[in-house]
This record gives sequence, structure tokens and C-alpha cells, in this order.
Amino acid sequence: MTILELNPKIVWKNFHALTQIPRPSKHEEKVSQYLYDFGKKLGLETIREECGNIIIRKPAAPGCEKKKGVILQGHMDMVPQKNADVKHDFENDPIQTWIDGDWVKAKGTTLGADDGLGVAMALSVLESKDIPHGPIECLFTVDEETGLTGANLLAPGLLKGKILINLDSEDEGQIFIGCAGGLDISVSGNCKVFERPNDTVCMSLAFKGFQGGHSGTDIHRYRANANKMACRVLYQVLSQTDAKLVSMEGGTLRNAIPRECFTVLFVPERSMGKVREIAEKEFADIKAEYAITDPDAHMVFEACTNLPAGARYADPAKALDFIRAALACPDGVERMSSSVEGLVETSNNMAMIKLADGQFFVKTLMRSSVDSAKMALAQKLKAIFELAGCEVSFSGGYSGWAPNPDSDIVRLMEAQYEKMFGEKPLVIADHAGLECGIIGGKYPGLDMASYGSTLRSPHSPDERANIPSLARTWDFLKAVLEEIPEEEA
Repeated sequence: MTILELNPKIVWKNFHALTQIPRPSKHEEKVSQYLYDFGKKLGLETIREECGNIIIRKPAAPGCEKKKGVILQGHMDMVPQKNADVKHDFENDPIQTWIDGDWVKAKGTTLGADDGLGVAMALSVLESKDIPHGPIECLFTVDEETGLTGANLLAPGLLKGKILINLDSEDEGQIFIGCAGGLDISVSGNCKVFERPNDTVCMSLAFKGFQGGHSGTDIHRYRANANKMACRVLYQVLSQTDAKLVSMEGGTLRNAIPRECFTVLFVPERSMGKVREIAEKEFADIKAEYAITDPDAHMVFEACTNLPAGARYADPAKALDFIRAALACPDGVERMSSSVEGLVETSNNMAMIKLADGQFFVKTLMRSSVDSAKMALAQKLKAIFELAGCEVSFSGGYSGWAPNPDSDIVRLMEAQYEKMFGEKPLVIADHAGLECGIIGGKYPGLDMASYGSTLRSPHSPDERANIPSLARTWDFLKAVLEEIPEEEA
């Protein structure tokens, strides 16, 4: 059985088409062209912005011309994450999907249901001929995952709708009315390097099998960060032995909790037993601490056979300074919200770390629903790394989406959900970044809400989409569009 046989067939058909188009962030040319052609083939007004954003307009269904216009919004890019042992080129290869019970998964890679399912539902509305809806605009943005670029470059004055429904949420039964802002932080440093000592063995110390996940929606689950765990072990090894740090690399994306980190050491033969003992003892503590969240985490200490010729080790004192700073770097939940129960207010994800040939880098993504708290934590991180002699820069900052308790679309969606499913939905704010705040800033007065079907472990190869949830979400979206009120006279 393939996803083309699942219900609702129209949505799964459109999602399958997206899985066949390579669309990692910053490489959306093919999917942007596909969406443009999709609108044109339906005979609909279709606009492509210079940045690659696509807007498709569908007139109201007969008898619904007076309804308020609705904008259905999602992003066309996906997070390119794969397991280390999987061969997959995200810029050229299609995603391979498979069905596991009630879930659709990908074979060793991210699925792209974030936000492929949201885009697929919007395309299905454009295709459908049996939904009583007012004027529809579908806005598909580029590069949401690595910088909210499409939302930032969206031109004012293009959109005509009065209501925006963002289709990028990941928990059925939850209506999102606000989200956190973010800030990218980049750290760089350098140190002297030295030739390999004659009496050393080149060893690889790898950290694998961590669960990872989305740095917004999963950060409160307190999963282990592979980069931080590697620093814990390295700190003990480097401070207690004469092992030399050659290289370190972990994490691939700012918005994904790191699942793997790889390091290389030059270890004197006489110290091999001690290095192994120290590393195994520290990692045993880590395994015990994260037994519930990261049961498959493991460390591999073995001979390194693929080190480039001429590789050199970092100055030991400076390397230890770098590791100390990374170990002290804020990571995970910094503070929970005092005003919204259960909501993370401020967090940081130490997403990427690299040391090679004397060049040291760290990249993080900081989130907060309070701008001042975000900047206070950013300054703390900056101070930590500056003490280690590093340079720190901030970029890509954006404010959050402030909740509107008087939203008409939220009230309508609440009432419709209770009518259809016999219970009240949860109306909450989200710690992840959504494009609503940026779009709302360009179009003041938009009435906005975010909704979507249930996904689990987005931004990781464990990403999966719940099949029954998508069917219910599709029915709910159609019902909401039918209930949109008419414009006031």
C-alpha cells in the first residue's frame, strides 16, 4: 500500500507530488515552479514573487461571493535531515515514504510533512469543486525553516484576504494564536595548530543515536543535545589526559536539536586505557540521565581510518577554552512562561559546532516570546564565548506573534471544532516560529490562526504524519471555510 491509496485521496495525492520534488530550504526553485504551474493549469490567477513565493487566487464558489476572503498559508521548503548511514541527496532525490500502521514515515530521512501536508491541503482546496468557500488566496513561502525569508520578503499590498489560516501547526485539536520570536547567533574563534606527535594513535570518538527533534516544539521534552554531551565527555578527557583534539563536528541545522557529534583525537598509546575509561564513565552518566528521552544514544570509541593527511591538532589550552565555553553555553529551556501555563518562554538550541584546522564555530537558534528576555540570554551567551576569546554576532532576529484574545476566526474555529468532535480545542501559543507574526506586521488587521494535523518528531529522520488525523483535519478545514461569515455591509 502507498500513500496514494490513503484517504483523503486528494490531499495525499498532492503531498505525494511534493515528496517527489527536492525542496530543502534555500533550494526551492523546482517546487516554486511546480506550484506556479499548478495554479496556471487550474486557470487561476497565479503570482510568483522574485524571492520565489507563490500566490494563487481562487474565486468564491457560487453563492459564496460575499464571504470574507481567506488566505491559506504554508511554506514550501523542508528540513533536510537524514541518518548518517543513509545515502540521500536532498537537492536531487525524492523522499521515499512508507506506511507504518497509522503513520506515514520516510526511509531514513525527514518526511517533509512540515509543511508539505499544509501545502497539500491548500492545493486540494484550490482543486476541489465541492467546497462552499468565499474568495481564497493560497500563499506559499520559501525558506521558512532557515530564516523565514519568504515571509520577510513578502511584498505589502499583494494579499487581499481579511483572514489568514496558517497550516503549519503539528497537533490536531490545538489552535495556535501566538508564537515565539527568534535570533540566530554565530560564534567563531581560532587557535594555533600543531603536527601530530609520533607516539599517538588517531582515534574517533562519536556520539550517535540521540533523538533530536524540533528546537521549538520539542525543546521542552528535555532531550539530550549531542553537541553538549560531546563537550561533557571531551572536557573530562582533555582536562585529565594528554589527548589532543584534532576536530569536532555536530549538528546540521539551527532549528534541529543535534542528534550526532563526531570528534577526532590524537591519543598517546600509553594513555589509551585512561582516555577510554574517562570517556566511558562520563557517557555512562549521560546514558543514565537521559535513559527515558534518548534510550538509543551511544558512544563509539575506535581507530580513525579516514583522517585527511596532514591533519593537525588544536592548541591544547585553547581547545579546552573552546570546550569550556561550549559546555557553559545555554541550551534547552531557559524559562517557562509566567502568563501561559505550559508554554516555553525562552530557550536556546546549541545547534551546530565545528572545530577543524584551528577554526572554531558554534551556531545557535534562540527563541522567546519576550524580546527583552531573548536579548538578555543572547548577551549571556555572548559573554561566555568572549571569555574564551571568540567573536559573537547576532542576525536574523524577528519578533513573535502576539496573541489576539478577541480573534473572530479563532472563535469560529473553536465552535466548529466542538460541533464536529464533541470537545473544546486547546487554544494556545507556540514556542516554535510561525510566519504569522511577520506577515501580520506587513498586513495589519489580519485575523490569524494556525492549525494542522498531528506530526511527530519534525526536523528529524523520525518525522511521521498521523493518517487519521489528516483526514479529520481536512474535514475540519473544509467546514471552517464553509462557515466563514460574509463581509459586513
